[in-house]
Parts: sequence; C-alpha cells; structure tokens
Amino acid sequence: MTLIALPLPGRSKARLAKSAALILPVAALALAAGTAYAGTDATFTTALTKFTGFLQGSGGKIITVLSLAAGLISLASGRFTLGQIAVPVGVGVGVGTGVPIVTSVITAVI
Repeated sequence: MTLIALPLPGRSKARLAKSAALILPVAALALAAGTAYAGTDATFTTALTKFTGFLQGSGGKIITVLSLAAGLISLASGRFTLGQIAVPVGVGVGVGTGVPIVTSVITAVI
C-alpha cells in the first residue's frame, strides 16, 4: 500500500492580510461601542396596548371559539385524534394567560 502525502495549506501573506483587514475594524468598533440602554423607549406602547387588549378581550374569545369550532368540525369527520381537543384548549389557555406571561418575561429581561 502506498501512502500519498498531501501538502498542508500554508498561510500566505495575502491570506494573513485579508484576515487582518477583517478583524481589525471589527475589534476597533467593539472597543469604541457605547452603552445601550433598553426600556426607556415608548415608540410601540400604543400598538402593544391595543394588541394585548385585543387578545385579552373579545379578540381572544373569537380566536378561542374559532379554534373550538375547527376542533368540533374535525371531530365530526369521524377520525378522533387528541389534537382535535388539545389544540383548542391550548389556544384558549395561550390567549388567556399567554399575554401576561410574555409581557412579564419581557419586562423582567429588559
């Protein structure tokens, strides 16, 4: 059996120059970056209030009823799966309690 030795790729000056041209500006920007503060911006407060009000109010009830109706229609098709019951229940729980949970998590992180 004959072994063939393949040459290892060498580091040429052009390759080192190219790497330095990419790394040095990124390092300079990282060192010069200022501190970012989150949580003081109120740009989307109005949209967030309307959306959470919609999901916790009549919109959430409509979504839950539509999901329940889809589950009942699929049950009427004659095939029973657990998803036909679990999905409407999950949608109802998600709409009812999901918004406060997500809002509190985002507030805690920010």
